[in-house]
Amino acid sequence: MADHVARFRVMGSEAHVAIVGGRAGLLDRALARLDELERRWSRFLPDSEISQLNRSAGRPIVVDRTTYGVVAAAVEAWRWSGGRYDPTVGGTMARAGYDRSFDELDARSSAGPVDHVACPTPIEIDLDPYPGSIAVPDGIELDLGGIGKGAAADLVADELLAGGADGCCVNIGGDLRVAGSPPRPSGWLVEIEPGPGIEPRMIGVAEGAVCTSTRSRRAWVGSLGPEHHLRDPATGRPLSTGLTTVSVVGARALQSEVLTKCAFAAGADEAGRIIAGADATGLLVTDEGRVVELDGLAPFRAAAALEPIPAAVGRTA
Repeated sequence: MADHVARFRVMGSEAHVAIVGGRAGLLDRALARLDELERRWSRFLPDSEISQLNRSAGRPIVVDRTTYGVVAAAVEAWRWSGGRYDPTVGGTMARAGYDRSFDELDARSSAGPVDHVACPTPIEIDLDPYPGSIAVPDGIELDLGGIGKGAAADLVADELLAGGADGCCVNIGGDLRVAGSPPRPSGWLVEIEPGPGIEPRMIGVAEGAVCTSTRSRRAWVGSLGPEHHLRDPATGRPLSTGLTTVSVVGARALQSEVLTKCAFAAGADEAGRIIAGADATGLLVTDEGRVVELDGLAPFRAAAALEPIPAAVGRTA
């Protein structure tokens, strides 16, 4: 029931923007903004600010405030998560064959490394808020990946409301943020896809974020065998912790995206505790195909058919 809707590709993913109310020009502004953020944040574009930082060998570079903000958030997420989330996995994924946009990657076969190696830690990344410079030491390769999509969804949703939209939905490859007044009468209905062969779950969200990370996509074959984009920072190897898919329902997409990665790294036994500890909810899919709906998800499931539609809680910092 949105007034302005577009589906397109950005950040190597299918994207969907829907706006309730506001001027028609808001949709064009949102698409242009997402394209700009990709050109700033992609590690696959040689002229992006992230690529420049990865080549800087410790030399401070003044970046756009949005780039500074998402890198600072990524480093803070690494600290908060005790290293379960790590934005320095770019190098190990490139060595494993994920060295270009997944749209261009042959998932059946790709060059791979001689061996997996641990990711360097972000602790040596130097962030100077004035004048907004970042120095990335030699040997560290930032990859904003999921956190970049989550941050972009949050940023564009906030800007749409500031620009006069009554409400909006910004979905970038499974990192989704809804904000403002939802469309009536159905509200925002979000389909969570747990994985191949598993029935999707429909939830209703009035305000908040829904983010999903899965091993069943962005997978390829390297010289050492099957690979995927979810990495263990301690070893550089693909994560194998008993989970296939993690979906988080929280307040903002950036934090919810980080929680999916933390839950994956922690494994099936600890994932639910980590998500609940951030005042969020969601669902887990184990390697055996068992779907675990976490405490707090039931109202969102019920809201897919009945009003009132709840707002996600979650921590915003």
